[in-house]
Amino acid sequence: MKITIYNTSIAFFFLLISMKVNAQQDPGYTQYMYNPMSVNAAYTGSTGMLDAVLIHRSQWVGIDGAPSTQAFAIHSPLRNDQIGLGFSAANDNLGPSSEIYLDANFAYTLYLGYSTKLALGIKAGARVLNVDWSKGRFYDGTDVLLNTNINDEITPSIGAGAYLYDDKWYVGLSVPSFIRGDYYDDVQQSVNVERLHYYLMAGYVFDLSDNLKFKPAVLVRGVNGAPLTYDFSANFLINEKFTIGAGYRHEDSVSALAGFQISKDLFLGYSYDYTTTDLNKYNDGSHEIVLRFQLSKKSNQIKSPRFY
Repeated sequence: MKITIYNTSIAFFFLLISMKVNAQQDPGYTQYMYNPMSVNAAYTGSTGMLDAVLIHRSQWVGIDGAPSTQAFAIHSPLRNDQIGLGFSAANDNLGPSSEIYLDANFAYTLYLGYSTKLALGIKAGARVLNVDWSKGRFYDGTDVLLNTNINDEITPSIGAGAYLYDDKWYVGLSVPSFIRGDYYDDVQQSVNVERLHYYLMAGYVFDLSDNLKFKPAVLVRGVNGAPLTYDFSANFLINEKFTIGAGYRHEDSVSALAGFQISKDLFLGYSYDYTTTDLNKYNDGSHEIVLRFQLSKKSNQIKSPRFY
């Protein structure tokens, strides 16, 4: 029998089992407030300008095979501002598995008042799953299951969302995909059927002074058969240039966030997560970098950088 030890430590695997961790099926971000379109298609075009975001996330640094995610999103309203179009892509890696998410996004906006809007959005695309069992925790030359790799398994994806917002606040509700497909479960070391995800997001911007804004935000996620989880963050925007804040992920981590408005159109953000579970004994935290580009229209009279 030929045995190859998987890069991820056995101690890490058994620690996850003892913690009864619910495997993450969709990529999650600490700086979710800069890329809401990843979970809610109705956000598409809501910033009123061309908006593009790049994200890189390295989770649980120091553990081989830990999650690593790269994401890109771009969207913009059309000339009438009621229709928004966008595209998003993500590459999510975990142990022997990799998943690629590709989605086209569409949103239509209804004007409910002077500045209050309701956007309804849909997204359609595909997920591509690959699993190479030779990178697994255990390799047995006689085991048929562990010799049957998954190569470019494509699952269609259709999702929808609603996004109610004003100049100072927003509330969104969405299901990123109604179609259930396969995903790699790092706890069971197997491929399981994905469950539906439901997202609720909300945020408010308080003007504390001419040079100081405060924005608390929350993202709640529900998954069939699992308890609710949530991310809470609180950020300050100082002199329309510097962002600093903190975040908390339910029963998982606490975070420090910082950002700098490099120019009128370009923003750079960084976050560091400190794990609050027993897993902190085996990793050096998680790092996330965000680069956001927003091209304002010539007629746009926005005085300060968009806070959401």
